Amino acid sequence: MTSRPIDTTFLRRCIQTLERAYIKLNELPTKDHPDFELYRAACVKEFELVLEQGGKLLRKRISAYFASAKDAARLTYKDLFRHASRHDLMDITTVERWIQYRDNRNDTVHDYGEGFAESTLVLLPRFIVDANALADLIEQKSDD
Repeated sequence: MTSRPIDTTFLRRCIQTLERAYIKLNELPTKDHPDFELYRAACVKEFELVLEQGGKLLRKRISAYFASAKDAARLTYKDLFRHASRHDLMDITTVERWIQYRDNRNDTVHDYGEGFAESTLVLLPRFIVDANALADLIEQKSDD
């Protein structure tokens, strides 16, 4: 019995929006440009959405490896990625990056100022690549 594919439409849309905002941000001549804050805020918001949506969908993807969906639902965000590695869905280096992304989000959750935004922007080039790879992984049938 094959499982239904997991719908990644919203995740893909968030990744695409993040990519476009990041490109536009980098096209601006200076940080003083009137649109700088707009694109930086869009990058941060989409980063957060991709983190949350990616974790939610990965939980669905790895639930096939558990006795019940409830067992998978009990996993913390970081444990989701650790289990993905245990089941050879992603390598440990990738898992470590996802944990770093989450830590960046958690460490700066109350600092929506420049510090959080700047630390997030540094992560974005690799994050975008990893987010697309995660979406690809989630779209795979769980009985592969």
